Amino acid sequence: MKEIKEHIKAGSFKQFYLLYGSEEYLKKLYRDKLKAAICKDDNEMNYSFFEGKEADPFKISDVAQTLPFFSDYRLIVIWNSGLLKSQSEMAEQLKELPESTIIIFVETEVDKRNKLFKLIRDHGTVSEMNGLDEKNLKLFVASLLEQESKKITETLVVYLLDKTGADMVNICNEVEKIISYTHGRNVITQEDIDAVVTIQVTGKIFQMIDAIGNRQSNKALALYYDLLSVREKPMSILYLITRHFNILLQVKDLQSRGHASASISEMVGIPPFSVNKYQAQAKNFTVKQCKEALEFGTDIEEQIKTGRMFEKIGVEMLIVTFSKR
Repeated sequence: MKEIKEHIKAGSFKQFYLLYGSEEYLKKLYRDKLKAAICKDDNEMNYSFFEGKEADPFKISDVAQTLPFFSDYRLIVIWNSGLLKSQSEMAEQLKELPESTIIIFVETEVDKRNKLFKLIRDHGTVSEMNGLDEKNLKLFVASLLEQESKKITETLVVYLLDKTGADMVNICNEVEKIISYTHGRNVITQEDIDAVVTIQVTGKIFQMIDAIGNRQSNKALALYYDLLSVREKPMSILYLITRHFNILLQVKDLQSRGHASASISEMVGIPPFSVNKYQAQAKNFTVKQCKEALEFGTDIEEQIKTGRMFEKIGVEMLIVTFSKR
């Protein structure tokens, strides 16, 4: 991201950009920043957009070979095409382009062995965007509120993030709700957050596992019933609980082998912001307990699928069994 900022500031651009990863907010933000800097006040004459299956390599190649009209650049944005996961002739078609053509690829997943990925890496800029760590997420929330002259304590920012999760698009939506709710006031309170912020399913799962780890059976069950009340399916909740214990097991293992937070985030596939929370939660469980929870979850799933247990009761059994004092 730093390199992209430098290109925008200097007004000097690479021929290819790849923005990939799980954080939609950052990918859209930097796509738009690049577009504004490259196209300037141009009309749409020198801009083309391809998305998904419509991103046909031959059509893209034809457009890419066309010189811009009364402008320095022709910009092409290719959004979630899958071209960087499957093999195609795209890399060969884009090897010889006019210097005036710039192509921005925006993808969720890529295969680094892909020829097109290697072309972009060698002749452009690749930026992985998987969300911010806790420190920068807190700064992000504070900056959104500061733009509206709103003040919030660091403790309440953490409280808010526990409810919203680390997805930046969701954070923006929830902060907008807080800003509207507190019209006429400039200090955000916990009551304001509780009044308007929707707790994400992953946030409730975190709270549920905390309650299980702290042997708070009633609280864990109450959170489970909350999820059912908003039409979450028991089997989906079972999947999320077992996935959570699997992550805790991996985090415990990697931490015991001396891996840093950044390494754990990459190897386990969790947002940087979540690593500290998983590490803190993992202290409530032994490796044996995590493995037992995974085995129990698998057994419950098998019993539900074979009709030997009601799904709602099966998840309750898991929660009660592992939150016993």
